Amino acid sequence: MFLNVSAIIVAILLIVVIMLQMQGAGLSSSFGGGGEFYRSKQSIDKLLIWITVILTILFGVLSIILLMPR
Repeated sequence: MFLNVSAIIVAILLIVVIMLQMQGAGLSSSFGGGGEFYRSKQSIDKLLIWITVILTILFGVLSIILLMPR
């Protein structure tokens, strides 16, 4: 039961993080202004990419664990 809930939470977080990375939507458009936001936008994009990688690995591991017979 705990693993099922964990997989659902990780999947929802993964969807949210991917939506934040989309061009022209979410958080990306908030920093699309002038050049003074370039450094902030770049660091936020890098952070979102790392969070996506970590959540993807976690989701994959949880999925494999849930496939194992009990």
